Amino acid sequence: MVRDLIPWRKKRSAEQVALGHQSDHPIVTLQREMNELFDSFFGEKEGNLTSKLWGDLRSRDTLGSFSIDVTESDKEVRVTADIPGVDEKDLDIELTDNLLTIRGEKRQEAEEKESNYHVIERSWGSFRRSIPLPAGIETDQAKARFRNGVLTVTLPKSAEARERRKLIPISTT
Repeated sequence: MVRDLIPWRKKRSAEQVALGHQSDHPIVTLQREMNELFDSFFGEKEGNLTSKLWGDLRSRDTLGSFSIDVTESDKEVRVTADIPGVDEKDLDIELTDNLLTIRGEKRQEAEEKESNYHVIERSWGSFRRSIPLPAGIETDQAKARFRNGVLTVTLPKSAEARERRKLIPISTT
């Protein structure tokens, strides 16, 4: 085969093939390391800076994302969002059609003074998260509460939406 004629390509041992190891060629090694770098930055492992759309709802330390829980009962839909370090005045909650949007801005400042140095660190940024909701929400009855960095939005269902629910019996045959 033509690949066997290339002098800089090492042949993989049977063990490397079995374990899925790639070639030790410098270009391949560089590509593998770059892939690992991008995976660690953009991948879906815990602690990464971003996650996939509808990624896991674990707590994240990045500005621009926050952890949410959505629960639904016969009477209501409840959205709980952990937004530590944000003031109530910096939050905006909007309900349009069947979409709940939580947005806000977070500002942090830390100052440290000693006799031989002075450090001030500032960070700020905005965040936004939209949650699709089921049909039949009583928008005029929606309530929001923010306490100790936890936002709870309660959205009651209409009587019509509660009546539309139908249990389907399960047969064994």
